[in-house]
Amino acid sequence: MSAKPKTQYDFNKLQKRLRRQVGEAIVDYNMIEDGDRVMVCLSGGKDSYTMLEILMSLKKSAPISFELVAVNLDQKQPGFPEHVLPEYLDALGIEYYILERDTYSVVKRVIPEGKTTCGLCSRLRRGTLYGFAEEIGAQKIALGHHRDDIVETLFLNMFFQGSLKAMPPKLLSDDGKNVIIRPLAYCKEADIERFARARGFPIIPCNLCGSQEHLQRVQVKEMLAQWERDYPGRAETIFKALGNISPSQLADRDLFDFISLKGTNTIKPLSDIRMVNL
Repeated sequence: MSAKPKTQYDFNKLQKRLRRQVGEAIVDYNMIEDGDRVMVCLSGGKDSYTMLEILMSLKKSAPISFELVAVNLDQKQPGFPEHVLPEYLDALGIEYYILERDTYSVVKRVIPEGKTTCGLCSRLRRGTLYGFAEEIGAQKIALGHHRDDIVETLFLNMFFQGSLKAMPPKLLSDDGKNVIIRPLAYCKEADIERFARARGFPIIPCNLCGSQEHLQRVQVKEMLAQWERDYPGRAETIFKALGNISPSQLADRDLFDFISLKGTNTIKPLSDIRMVNL
């Protein structure tokens, strides 16, 4: 894990960088508009704590008016400290909701012991949160995925699904009702770790999937970390590539019309072609 900033000056620089990157992502993808009610999904991890704090800070100086509502889904994992988030959010003075859904039992019943639980857990969590956003009138749902999550997802889909896709900074749900935004899309995980340590957020570990050491995502994360050590800046370059796509240089026939592709040269009669003696 990244070291905690050593001085207040270092922390201020870090905080300004995160604020700037979140602000740029919001503007670049028109994530938040005037009058929006944004549901901020708070898991109790470093990413969502950081996202909430940065959004609250930007709200004070933003040229538009918008509301933030923090929402946590209590999935009834054994040992989950139910008091931590309410106490933290009460101290912030922000509107919030704690949803109680026993998705833990569902996952444990359906997924065999030793198998990856993340897929089903994520689907159940999304379904609950998407439905609740409609109940409270939220136009946007903010998730805490950062730049490294996006790059890792790109390679996960390439290596294990045979598809070229990642996590977009802004997404319309399949039913067309919810707009999902990822304000941390430009932020490095290392910076978020340093910020969370400096702020002393009350981190709540995920006991359902946090102990699964052989997840495909863990393997991809280790691969990218090694690349970053060997070639600093590679992750940033890969992320930039996601916004610099040339469909004609790939092979997706739905994305580019290869079938109709023709040159401008016309077929000439043989008599019109100058014969050259070899």
